[in-house]
This record gives sequence, C-alpha cells and structure tokens, in this order.
Amino acid sequence: MVTDKLNPDVERVLLSEEEISNIVDRLSKQITEDYKDSKNHLVLVCILKGSILFFSDLIRKIDLPAQIECMKVSSYGAGSVSSGKINVMLDFNRKDIADCDLLVIEDIVDSGNTLYHLTRYLKDKGAASVKTCTLLDKPDRRVVDYTPDYVGTEIPDEFVIGYGLDYAEAYRTLPYVGILKRSVYSE
Repeated sequence: MVTDKLNPDVERVLLSEEEISNIVDRLSKQITEDYKDSKNHLVLVCILKGSILFFSDLIRKIDLPAQIECMKVSSYGAGSVSSGKINVMLDFNRKDIADCDLLVIEDIVDSGNTLYHLTRYLKDKGAASVKTCTLLDKPDRRVVDYTPDYVGTEIPDEFVIGYGLDYAEAYRTLPYVGILKRSVYSE
C-alpha cells in the first residue's frame, strides 16, 4: 500500500488490502469445503452496513450455488449491557427457511451480543442451520459466551475503521482496516 494514500485520521494500518484478500481467499475455500455436500439452500446473510465490502468480496469467491439476503440489526442496551434482545430493523422472510443453511456474514465481533442473539433469532425462525462468519474478532471484548464459526483474524481492542467499518458513518470506503487515532473520537 502506498503510504501517501493513508487517511490522516488513521494511526496505522492494521490489515492491508493484500492481507484482507488473503483472508477472503482462505475463508471462501473453507466455507466452500464445509458446505459442498449440503442438501439445503446455502443462504448468505449480509449484516448491513458494515459488512457490505467483506460480504461482496467473500460471496464472489465461494464456489457454490448460493442465495443472498440482507439484515440490519443492533443490540439493545448501552455500553456492555444488553437486554438480551436485538433490534431487527431490516429482516427477510422466506417460506423455505427450514431448507436453508444460513451463513451470517459480519464485519466485526466484539461484545458478541448481536450475533449471539441473532443466531438464536434465526434458529427460532426455523432455519436448518445457522453459522456465522466475521472478518474481525475482538475476543477480549466478549461479554457473552459466543464464538463465530469462521473468523478472518483476531485483532486487539482498538477502534478500527475502513473496509466497511465506520466512525460516525465515515471511513467505510477505505480499502484497508486501520486504527483510528484516539484524538478523533475522544475528547
């Protein structure tokens, strides 16, 4: 990566474009292998907005027939406190859900609340199976007993932006994942 393209609000690059591409290649091969013998419909579920870039890169490399759906969800609660519910702002409705293997694709998992509750929600809707895939995992921030099925890479407890990840809706279009300078978000 050319350093003169580095956003001035980025402290340092955590994952370069090449590293992200390698992660996408590895995950797509693993997912293809794991689902190749499934008799169910593979449905790839994009969690909006943050996972859009990761989702679009990943699904084009999964070498299987698949369908896509989108959801927009958030955890209730402030800080690390959750009410044990999720707010589903955009959902999908499928009559064939009992014949679907859902793979939920997320940009980052930190507390684990959202995916923990979302997987339960989708299982309760009757999906044949529900698994999750995340580009970034911050296990040090976990407040629930939750582990994604597919993990791109574990990262330290830093505020990250780029490649779909934002701060106040900015920085999503950066082609890398960077650590945001503390001076930008703290006073």
